[in-house]
Amino acid sequence: MPSTVDAPRTRPGTPADDLHVAANAAQGEGKREYVQQMFSDIAPRYDLLNHILSLNIDKRWRQKALRLLGWTDRPTGTYLDLCAGTLDVGAMLVRQEGFKGFVAGADFAVPMLQYGTGKAPRTMLSPVGADALQLPFAAESLDGAIVAFGIRNVADLDAGLREVRRVLKPGARFVILEFSTPRFALVRAAYLAYFHHVLPFIGRLVSGHQSAYTYLPLSVAQFPTEEALASRMRGAGFSTVTWEPLTLGIAAIHTGTV
Repeated sequence: MPSTVDAPRTRPGTPADDLHVAANAAQGEGKREYVQQMFSDIAPRYDLLNHILSLNIDKRWRQKALRLLGWTDRPTGTYLDLCAGTLDVGAMLVRQEGFKGFVAGADFAVPMLQYGTGKAPRTMLSPVGADALQLPFAAESLDGAIVAFGIRNVADLDAGLREVRRVLKPGARFVILEFSTPRFALVRAAYLAYFHHVLPFIGRLVSGHQSAYTYLPLSVAQFPTEEALASRMRGAGFSTVTWEPLTLGIAAIHTGTV
């Protein structure tokens, strides 16, 4: 059943204050409140910025992540698009040839969900206002789950992984698509220059938000390495955990099975 969350309140402050709050949030201090407010603020421009800043590479990443979800084994099943934002991943899944199931797109930044409505029929894709740490689904009720560029924003990563594990049926897969830091020195240097300078400038210009696209690279820097995330997935109860880098290590896909 869809749930509701309180509308986030605007937090006043100078640009310097906003950047300080973003930096603290990336390290975990006040993260939940900041993330909810920030994504609510940038919702109107979120899709546009995603595709501009990633040069549309993110679409190919999402398609690959959906293939790893293994939905073809359960084409009529019920799936979770976690930290769904504007429902891009859920809508992409619904459009897959042969998919006849249902997708619940869960996010606690309700304005993001509102901007994603209309991307697919409500009979197949439904927005659900919900916190990743307290999902409104029964234990062992879902046939699979996917999260794209959202797991690093969860206030308690380990609790979030356990919560996803709780709602998945035995044999179901959980797929995580997330940014990572490239291993090769030259690629890493170029990536970090873009991530810390070009991306925040364009993000501020288009979204009008002072700190959202400064928070993004800081949150990636604080996120566990690929090996560490795989270990934490195993610690949450997932088995057969694997991961692979994408586009020279700019992102990575992790999969785990219940």
